[in-house]
Amino acid sequence: MGVAGGWAARVAAYNEKRRKDKIELARIRASAHTEQLRITQTSKASIAKVLTRHDDVDTRWFGYELDLATLIEYPMMTDLRESLTLAFHRAKVHADDLRPADAGELLDPAVFAEYRDAVGEYATAFDAAEREARRRKQGDFSPVERERLERARRLVAVAADSGATPAERQAAYRKARSELDGLIAVPPAASEKLEGRIAAALEPGRER
Repeated sequence: MGVAGGWAARVAAYNEKRRKDKIELARIRASAHTEQLRITQTSKASIAKVLTRHDDVDTRWFGYELDLATLIEYPMMTDLRESLTLAFHRAKVHADDLRPADAGELLDPAVFAEYRDAVGEYATAFDAAEREARRRKQGDFSPVERERLERARRLVAVAADSGATPAERQAAYRKARSELDGLIAVPPAASEKLEGRIAAALEPGRER
């Protein structure tokens, strides 16, 4: 009876230890899962923040790239002879190249860090170029060249004016491009946008 009782006690103690070990293991697993979930959520929030920053800088750049009138006022933004402008454009290309189609790829810490740093460089370079462009405006141009820029600005306004006839808009656009030739680099996107609006005006109801 004594032997049987000791054996039963040892079995009970063993089972209790196993029960406690299972509870502890479950607690550790739950804790690890919670921590991993927290890290993942933090990572996703960080990724969203960097993607938004990238989009914000792009939107500011589109304000120049797609608006010929604004570009005429601040021509340095497309002048790649300027070191600040060149640096910004290179930084943009680098950030764009590193942006994956699937944001989930940025959950890889190394991939995310490289992309985050590239976006930071893009934002910093753009800020520097924009500040200088707004400081200088058309100050690097001669009086004669500034007159040409002003004529081009007025002509662009006519070309974009839905109240003008299609013929007037087309003629104004051609003259504006002639005035700008050799003065500033006009991004293809700006030309295509304005040309598209003029072309749409030829068919009533299509222009947006």
